[in-house]
Amino acid sequence: MANRLAQETSPYLLEHANNPVDWYPWGSQALERARTEHKPILLSIGYSACHWCHVMARESFEDPQTAALMNRDFVSIKVDREERPDLDQVYMRAVQGMTGSGGWPMTVFLLPDGTPFFAGTYFPPSDRFGMPAFQRVLAAVADAFARRPADVEETANQVRDFLHRPSVPLAAGELAPALLDEAAAQLARDFDAAHAGFGGAPKFPQPMLVEVLLRHHVRTGQPAALEMARQTLRAMAAGGIYDQLGGGFHRYSVDERWLVPHFEKMLYDNALLAHAYLDAWQLTHDPAFRRVTEETLAFVLREMTSEDGAFYSSLDADSEGEEGRFYLWTPAELEAVLGIDAARALAGAFDVTAPGNFEGRNILHPVTPEAIELLDAARDRLMAARAQRARPHRDEKVIAGWNGLMLRAVADAGRVLDRRDLVIAAEANARFLLSRMREGGRMRRSYKEGRAPLAGFLEDQAAVADGLLSVYEATFDPRWLEEIRSLVAEMLTAFWDEEAAAFFDTAKDQERLVVRPQDVTDNAIPSGTSLAVAVLLRAGMLLGEPSWTDRARSALERLAPTAAKAPLAFGHLLTALDFHLGRVVELAVIAPPGDAQADGLLDVVRERYLPNHLLAVGASDPGIPLLADRRAIDGKATAYLCEHFVCQAPTQDPGELARQLDAFRAKPVAS
Repeated sequence: MANRLAQETSPYLLEHANNPVDWYPWGSQALERARTEHKPILLSIGYSACHWCHVMARESFEDPQTAALMNRDFVSIKVDREERPDLDQVYMRAVQGMTGSGGWPMTVFLLPDGTPFFAGTYFPPSDRFGMPAFQRVLAAVADAFARRPADVEETANQVRDFLHRPSVPLAAGELAPALLDEAAAQLARDFDAAHAGFGGAPKFPQPMLVEVLLRHHVRTGQPAALEMARQTLRAMAAGGIYDQLGGGFHRYSVDERWLVPHFEKMLYDNALLAHAYLDAWQLTHDPAFRRVTEETLAFVLREMTSEDGAFYSSLDADSEGEEGRFYLWTPAELEAVLGIDAARALAGAFDVTAPGNFEGRNILHPVTPEAIELLDAARDRLMAARAQRARPHRDEKVIAGWNGLMLRAVADAGRVLDRRDLVIAAEANARFLLSRMREGGRMRRSYKEGRAPLAGFLEDQAAVADGLLSVYEATFDPRWLEEIRSLVAEMLTAFWDEEAAAFFDTAKDQERLVVRPQDVTDNAIPSGTSLAVAVLLRAGMLLGEPSWTDRARSALERLAPTAAKAPLAFGHLLTALDFHLGRVVELAVIAPPGDAQADGLLDVVRERYLPNHLLAVGASDPGIPLLADRRAIDGKATAYLCEHFVCQAPTQDPGELARQLDAFRAKPVAS
């Protein structure tokens, strides 16, 4: 019989609905039972695309003997980390504090009040990998809880005290460009000169750091920053971490060379990476960067988008019981599709051999100059053949924050690349988010099959508002600005703490956990704080809300000196600091919507990488400071290039606007 998880919307929880474990979702019913029966809680946190989560499920949670131990001695709670980042954040910090590392599946044992006292990640069914068998762990924890309650309580108190300490020790210092210089110098020291990127195996893409490097190059003119960004983007695009055939990026590379990926595909990775490649194309006009941007977004729109414009969460790593099977090729499989001669040419260009480069099969990665051209000629036939394979499972829940990240990428690409189809896709997504995933002024966290049961978090509120700013710049429809006003006002009401001069990740009226979550670091996705600071700066200037920019500055003053010393953990915050300290291009074009002459002026902007900019197009509008008190000369589209709302001579000539922009960009920023 199905357990309580059968009533949930999360695909990950539904995968466990037929386990013999008496699972509860996180909620008052489970917590009350633990208190009433005085039982410890076994909290298991994972996500749908997690390979080792599936392994532990097969080995332990589907095993009747293991389930019997869990049901007898524990109240067992299963959580989807993507739906509940607050729980994941609090308990992951506890796991890391107790064990020195973390990961998923996360296995945490709690007192009935929710305080952790023992933790780990994956446990095997028998003693191996230097880890104890899961049944042995269950027995030991149950025995300790029953026979040594004082010891368990002492450990829990130590963990509780640890969780109440600041997760990041904060440095003091003034907001100045020297902080950005310090961060760039640290990134240069951390850079992998041999294989590009940062760190060793496993190696994760770091798109936010790429954007920091691109901005540093623009601000200082230093070629080394651009070269590090360029090498990283090229290495990833030429590796197995990039799906050479279908587009889009896998989660990370298990080696330092970007060759062998962990094959799951996450929406947030592809959003952030598509935007990093778009920025790099705008700066360098390297056609390879544009190709990767467009292929990545094409993959998302083809395979991770619903009919009504929502973006799905992830694709699993496994299919047919094997990791990566959907993406791998043998020489014989290529020959069956392409014929002998074309297959051999492609195999030579993409390192496809009989022994294989991954468990007897082959990850496609280009090794010759003509590789991409050969693949383009064969792509349709290979895609048709691959489509006949069993597809990886798709997690079709819609996460508001992740959708906000992809909304920004799609809208910005539509504007920069002059792709009307991408703008239409962005507008559809924006309409979905605001109509299906908003309650009052507050975003909900996730949506599936007509239900959005969970309250949203800071990252959801801020990321959607940030995405809507990009939709406005792609359309200049003022209704998006009104939606931004509403979202930001609610964000400040619900998540900002005036006394602490800081954001929290949960709203004031959300469920109270053992500690109120507040993770300020940028990890796989930007932190809610970084997203909020960035949107307050941009929207505050565009909409004339100085109180918003004041709060952003307060948050930066608290965090930026630490970010400069640890840039690997604060990539998005550093881009917000660059905006705050940099020279912001403020461009107003006074013209009716759809004016062809206005499009000619905007083409000048599309061609240039202007990471710190504000754009507004429309009739003179007192509600938008950039458009206020300005007119279209002789009724024709007129551009006003400004800084701190002090403008140069208005122009209707794209060539003159280009000259003004280039002269603006050539001026150094004071250090």
